[in-house]
Amino acid sequence: MTVTGGGGGEGASVPAGPEHQPGTLAPPGPEPATVASPEPSAAAPAGPEAALAAPASPEPRPAAPAAAASLPLPWALAVALTGGLALTAAFPPIGIWPLAPAGPALLAVALWRRSLRASLLAGLVFGLAFFVPLLSWLLNVAWYAWLALAVAEAVIFALLAVGQRLLLDLRAWPLAVAGWWVCAEALRSRWPYAFPWGRLAMSQAGTPAAPWAAIGGAPLLSFLVALAGTTLAWALLVPGRRGGPRRRALPLLAFAGAAGLALVGALLPVDQQPLGTPTAVVAAVQGNVPHARNLPDLLRASTVTVNHAAATKRLAARVRAGALPAPGLVIWPENSTDIDPRYYQPVYATIAGAVNAIHRPVLVGTLLANPVRNAGVLWRPGRGPGPVYVKRQLVPFGEYIPFRGLLKHITSLVNLQPQNLTAGHRAVVFRAGKIRLGDVICYEVGFDGLVSSEINAGANLLTVQTNDATFEVDGQRGETLQQLAMARIRAVESNRAVVVASTTGVSAIIAPDGRLITHSGTWQRDVLEARVPLVSQRTLADRIGAWPQAVIVALTLAALAWAAAAALRRRRTAAR
Repeated sequence: MTVTGGGGGEGASVPAGPEHQPGTLAPPGPEPATVASPEPSAAAPAGPEAALAAPASPEPRPAAPAAAASLPLPWALAVALTGGLALTAAFPPIGIWPLAPAGPALLAVALWRRSLRASLLAGLVFGLAFFVPLLSWLLNVAWYAWLALAVAEAVIFALLAVGQRLLLDLRAWPLAVAGWWVCAEALRSRWPYAFPWGRLAMSQAGTPAAPWAAIGGAPLLSFLVALAGTTLAWALLVPGRRGGPRRRALPLLAFAGAAGLALVGALLPVDQQPLGTPTAVVAAVQGNVPHARNLPDLLRASTVTVNHAAATKRLAARVRAGALPAPGLVIWPENSTDIDPRYYQPVYATIAGAVNAIHRPVLVGTLLANPVRNAGVLWRPGRGPGPVYVKRQLVPFGEYIPFRGLLKHITSLVNLQPQNLTAGHRAVVFRAGKIRLGDVICYEVGFDGLVSSEINAGANLLTVQTNDATFEVDGQRGETLQQLAMARIRAVESNRAVVVASTTGVSAIIAPDGRLITHSGTWQRDVLEARVPLVSQRTLADRIGAWPQAVIVALTLAALAWAAAAALRRRRTAAR
């Protein structure tokens, strides 16, 4: 990596000449004041890179500390590609979690001193390298659905990367760029369609950093992971020989501090239960579905319901034989029936027979009609269906089509979901003895506010009802394992046990500290049972809610406005 002079305020350049190339801001550190040239220098280069730099001055100025130059564009794109792939590898199914900071680090290096147009290209390369493999399980739905979503997410990421490029001009850019990652995740979770997949925090399930989620939620955890990456980038961007040992020491210490701060989460006392915390035995039924290679065979609702009823009756037989304790609650997965049992007597009888056999409340995942809703229904023995939770966050292009009126004139993708499902609007806590169960259905586990709303409504146990069969047709486990990682982070965030019930796997019972108490494999019938604590105390993350994200986003947007104004001033000065 070559070295140029840098300094003189935000983005000011040193005189152009045989030994120097113009550039933007050096890494954070003390910089001497510079003297602005009254007229643009004839030696100043033209082009997009020069637009972000102040005009070169013919006046002598104090020597500025050395700073890394931008990489040649082909190398920058290669670095962006490597960063995206490294970040993908941090998530399941690969799950090499220490690679998570490498993504933000390599993206910052790729964007360093780039033009805005080149930054857009580098962001697009990073986004494609990240989202295309991360979402490859969508291939089981349709190859065009996979590519459409991955490319759309990559384009959004590329546009946002231009903002990160501006933040790199600030003196405290490692902090600002770490905040940028939280901003980008917050935006992607809300617009243009809500899609929270690929958040840095969700790569950290089971790691020493995970307990930070109980302090500030997933946004704080994402910020700390990103900060470790941006301080690593700072260390990489400091030149070796001309920077000097002292100049290299500061970014290295910053990286060690940021990484240490994330890892010290293992020492936080966030998963403790008070003495006398009640417990309960819970069971999750994975009835399995026909392992077919086409959706009509996968969605044979009567077969799926019969499978779950049969598994529940076998659990009841083992309880009667004394082989297993009687559970306080049994949980079936999402879509354990796709036919509204209120209108189809054979399905009603099948479910009622299983519930009466186990003689315990069973949470049944079903589709309700008129209007069509994805719901969890608490079914009680001898009484039938009772309280209902309706899924609030629907899956774009799966349960509803965003911009349907526009897209129907452009693409046949709207045929994937001929009718939009109707969303619910409130948290529901199911009561079964001592258990106060909060339910989120499948995709909803990725949304901070939905999970915390169940806790704040009084839940002392959480469940994630899910149906992963569509995404596992060819043996991929990416979607189910990524969703399981989210559930583990939610357990830590709320200090609640979480029961994940899936039609095909992986089902699991998760301890409040994020450990897997027990779990199933894929494409097999299984019943999981465990005794779990019923914690009623709220964590700091649940008490303060969205405030950590709001504060980080507000400060980052202020920094971005400052950086953009400074870039505009430099451009106007250069144009004089």
